[in-house]
Amino acid sequence: MRILVTNDDGINAPGLVALEAIAAELSDDVWVVAPAEEQSGAGHSLTLSQPVRLREVGPRRYAVRGTPTDCVMLALGAVMKDHKPDLILSGVNRGGNLAEDVTYSGTVSAAMEGCLAGIRSVALSQVMANYAMGQEDFSTATSFGADVLRRIQGIDWPRGVLININFPPVTSDQVAGVRVTEQGFRDYGNIHLVERIDPRGFPYFWHGFGRENTDAGHETDLKAMHERCISVTPLHLDMTHYQTMASLNAVLAPLAETVRPS
Repeated sequence: MRILVTNDDGINAPGLVALEAIAAELSDDVWVVAPAEEQSGAGHSLTLSQPVRLREVGPRRYAVRGTPTDCVMLALGAVMKDHKPDLILSGVNRGGNLAEDVTYSGTVSAAMEGCLAGIRSVALSQVMANYAMGQEDFSTATSFGADVLRRIQGIDWPRGVLININFPPVTSDQVAGVRVTEQGFRDYGNIHLVERIDPRGFPYFWHGFGRENTDAGHETDLKAMHERCISVTPLHLDMTHYQTMASLNAVLAPLAETVRPS
């Protein structure tokens, strides 16, 4: 099995080292194409206004001056074009990609790009108990990552579906289990902005998190983290809300009749 490894934290990130270790348990044919610099929060963006530069930094290892999506596109269209990967792994992200995080996440977006190309793709993220630089702990991801990936590789995997895995902020011996979860939701109507003043007297802001919404009977990724479980969430790229189509057709049908060409 040929594996492409990428991320959004950059090619020198410790989480990438963790993911390479996970990938090495699955295959000896592992390739790395990752951003030259951190691209957290880049989402599914492409670099369109300037050239995207690719630099070989080691055997089967490349740095891209661009976004995580750029990395996957260059990997598939240039670096690995003659023998594409069977599996794309993105991460291990420094921090969780839970709930609506997936819409902003470069980690998840790299997996989305792989999914669009018809390749099985997985995003992996480690929720942190300590975010201090140099003190991040990826041991839970490295302890469980390969086994979880082996198991999900064995299932029927529909086209257009990617898998989002989050590891809880506990040591591996404290993990309470593995759960298949829904994407959770935070109430961004109550978004939290932290306002501060810089030394020159100008205001600046840090983004905070909104309050979590909890729905009884729903097994969400957020709930799994609170209960010390690994969350495995299948995401699909078709964002059409089919239930609303009937309602829209009903109200728009008369308008369609009036504008029908003669």
